[in-house]
Amino acid sequence: MRIVNESLTFSTRGEIDFVDLTDRVQEVVKSAGIKNGLAHVFAPHATGIIVLTEHEPSLLNDIRNVLEKLIPKRGPYQHPSNAHSHLRSMLFPPDRTLPIVDGRVVLGTWQSLLFIETDVYPRRRTVVVQVIGE
Repeated sequence: MRIVNESLTFSTRGEIDFVDLTDRVQEVVKSAGIKNGLAHVFAPHATGIIVLTEHEPSLLNDIRNVLEKLIPKRGPYQHPSNAHSHLRSMLFPPDRTLPIVDGRVVLGTWQSLLFIETDVYPRRRTVVVQVIGE
């Protein structure tokens, strides 16, 4: 069994920005040379989340609207400036584990792997991809 670790860095544009990581993670798996195993994708951030969903503009707007309804930007929060960002990131996990079959990450027909920025400012982000298998 082999284990390959790689970090992906990118910039976000601020609150509720979506960054599609699908192709970049597929490339990490391809370069790792692992044919069968798992790809674990982890965002080590308190205000960033990773989801599997369709990358379609109207759905992304729906996600924005749901996050705002569940945890409004303006609320009776005690944490200064971005409490809602932290609370939103608690709703979804900061990681996903995906199967690798025949050298490719397996995704459903409409699934993409997206990082969602929940913080109020643009950020430089890093996502760790760990590929495990043979």
